[in-house]
Amino acid sequence: MNMRSYKPLSLAVLVALAACSQQDQTPATDVAATPDKPAASAPVDLGATSTLKVADLDTSINPCNDLHGFVDNKWLAANPIPSDRTSWGTFEMLDQRSENAQKAIVEGLSKTTPSAGSLEQLVGDLYASGMDEARINGTPAAAKLKPYLDAIDAIKTPDDIASYIDANYAKGIVDVFGFGGQPDFKNSSMVIGYAFEGGTNLPEKAYYSDPQYQKIRDAYVAHIAKTLQLGGASADDAKKQADAVMKIETQLADASLSPIQQRDTKNQYKMTTVADADKLTPHFSWEKFFDGIGVNDVKGFSLAEDKFFGTFDKMLTSVSVDDWKAYLRFHAIDGASPYLNDDLVTEHFDFYNKTLHGQTEQKARWKRVLGTVNDDVGEALGQLYVKQYFTPEDKAAAEQLVSNLRDALKARIEKVSWMGDDTKKKAMEKWASFMPKIGYPTKWRDWTGLKISRDSYLDNVLAANEFNTRWQLGKIGKPVDRTEWGMTPQTVNAYYNPNQNEIVFPAAILQPPFFDAKADPALNYGGIGAVIGHEMSHGYDDQGAQFDAQGNQSNWWTPADMKGFKERTAKLVAQFSDYVAFKDKDGKDVHVKGELTLGENIADLGGINVAYDALQKELASDPNYKPDTKVDGYTEDQRFFMNFANIWRRSFKPEEAAVRVNTDPHA
Repeated sequence: MNMRSYKPLSLAVLVALAACSQQDQTPATDVAATPDKPAASAPVDLGATSTLKVADLDTSINPCNDLHGFVDNKWLAANPIPSDRTSWGTFEMLDQRSENAQKAIVEGLSKTTPSAGSLEQLVGDLYASGMDEARINGTPAAAKLKPYLDAIDAIKTPDDIASYIDANYAKGIVDVFGFGGQPDFKNSSMVIGYAFEGGTNLPEKAYYSDPQYQKIRDAYVAHIAKTLQLGGASADDAKKQADAVMKIETQLADASLSPIQQRDTKNQYKMTTVADADKLTPHFSWEKFFDGIGVNDVKGFSLAEDKFFGTFDKMLTSVSVDDWKAYLRFHAIDGASPYLNDDLVTEHFDFYNKTLHGQTEQKARWKRVLGTVNDDVGEALGQLYVKQYFTPEDKAAAEQLVSNLRDALKARIEKVSWMGDDTKKKAMEKWASFMPKIGYPTKWRDWTGLKISRDSYLDNVLAANEFNTRWQLGKIGKPVDRTEWGMTPQTVNAYYNPNQNEIVFPAAILQPPFFDAKADPALNYGGIGAVIGHEMSHGYDDQGAQFDAQGNQSNWWTPADMKGFKERTAKLVAQFSDYVAFKDKDGKDVHVKGELTLGENIADLGGINVAYDALQKELASDPNYKPDTKVDGYTEDQRFFMNFANIWRRSFKPEEAAVRVNTDPHA
C-alpha cells in the first residue's frame, strides 16, 4: 500500500526552494499550562548555527573567478557527508537543528500522559508507538497485513481490481494513480479534484527503459522479490511475482510523462466531465470511484494525462488478474515496510536509500519516527514547535525584510525596458496581490476525530492516512481556504504557490545563516533576502507567468512581450544545459537539464538581483554607512555575495546527484 495518500501537483501546490482548520486565537508563543494541557517542556539549547566565518574562506582562490570555491571549499572538505545522509550543507545543518528541537518536544511528550485528543497526545503517542521496537518486531508482517493481503487474494476479475482501488483510496491507500483537491486553474477560489499518474517506484520513466539503469532495474526486481518473501511468499513464487510487477510498472512508466513534460501546465490541467472520463476508461468507472471516496455531486475534475489513464484502463483487461494481484500485493507490503519489523525496514532501506541514493547508514530510529510524525501530524507538531523556537521578534524582523524585498521587486518591474505598458500593468497587479506568510499559520488545523494510541505504529499511520485523505478530499467543491499552509513551520524550506499568488517562509528557515535579526544587512539580504526574492520571482518564471494576480491561469502578456520573455528564458535554458553537473562512472559528462531547471534558475537570477537592490536601498538610508565600511575585512557588497555562496554550499553522494539531475528542478 502506498502510505502517502496525496501527491501535490508540481505547479498548483508549491514551487519550492528545494487542512479543515479551526480558528486558534492563542498566540503562537503562549506556553501557559491549563488543567487539560500540560505545559510544554523548556526549549533545549540547540547550540550555534553556521554563519559566515572568515576562517572558512579559502583566500588562495580569487573570488572573482570562483566565488563558490573561495567561500565553500574549505568548509566542504572539513565537513563530509554523514553516513546517514546523501547530501550535506547549510540546508541539512538547519534540518538537523530543527530535528533536535523537535526531538526534545516529542520525547518529552512520549514520557507523559496528555489529555486524549490534544495536540500533545497525538504527537506524543504517535512517536511513542514508533519507538516501541519490541512491540513492532513481535508481530510478523504477514499477520499485521493479513486483512489487506486477504482483500487482494479475493480479487477475481478486472472489476474487482477497480473496486479494490476505490475502496482503499478513501483509506489513504493509493495504487496506480493519485487523486486530490487543489484550486481550479481557471477559478482559483474553488477547489476541484485532480487525477494524476502514479503507480511506479523508480525515480522517473527513463529508469524503466534506459540501458544505463539496467543495474538499478535488476536491483529493484530483487527488492520486489525479497519484499514479497518477507511478506510470506515462497522464493520461487516471489521471483515470478516480481517479474510481473516489473512488467506492470514498466507499462505504466512508458505511458507516463518525463519530469520535463510534467512542468508543462498543459499536462497538469484538463477539465473533464465524469461521463467523458468514463469514456476514456471504460473499464474503470469514475462515478464509482467518486462514490467510493465520498466525493459527491462532481460536475467535473482535471484529468490531464490521457495517455496514462488510457493505458491503465487497457491494462485492466490485457494484464492477467494474477499479475495485478502480485502488483497490488507488493505495493501493499512495500508501502507499509517502514512501519513493520526490522527485516522489512532494512530491505526497504537497502534499495530505496542505499542503492538508489547512496546512503550508507540508516538514520537513527528516532529520526525515522520523527519523519513519520511530520508526515502524518506535522502541523500539530509545528504548533508546539513555534511556541518554543520562534519569537515574535523574529517574525516581525522577517516581515520587514519581505516588505523591503517587495519594494525592490516593484522597482525592478517598473524599470524593465523590454516589457510594454499593458503587460507591465498586469505584472504590477500581480505584485500588489502577493500574499506573504511568515513563520507559521494564523489559523491552525483541527485534528478532531483522529484517533492515535500507543498500541500499534502501523495502525496509527493508517489512521492518520485515512484522516488526512478524507480531509483533503473534503475540500473538493468548496471555496479555497487561503489561510492553509503547504509546509509545516519546522520545515527548512520556502515556496511560492502560483494558484494563490503567495510566498511562504516557515519558521525553521528563518535562522542563521539565512536570517539573523542581529546580523549586518549584507548577510540577511544575501541569505534569506535572496530566498525571498527567489520566491517572489517564481511569480514571473516560465510557469508563474501563466497565472494572473488572482492565481488563475490566463495570458496577461502581449504577443510581443511573451516573445521577448521566451527569447530571454531560452538563453537560461542554453546556459544551464551547458553546465556539467558531474562525470558518470564511465567518465562522461552529465549535464544539467536546462528545461527541467528553468523555473528555479529564473527565480535564482531574479532573487539575487532583487535582494541586492534591496540591500543597496537599506544601506543608502543609513546616514552612518560608508561604501568602504568593512566587517571582518569585507565590504557589505562583498559579504552579500559571500553569504549567498554560503547558504548554497552543499555536497552530494554520486548516486544522489545522479537521481537529482534527472528529477530535481533545482540546478
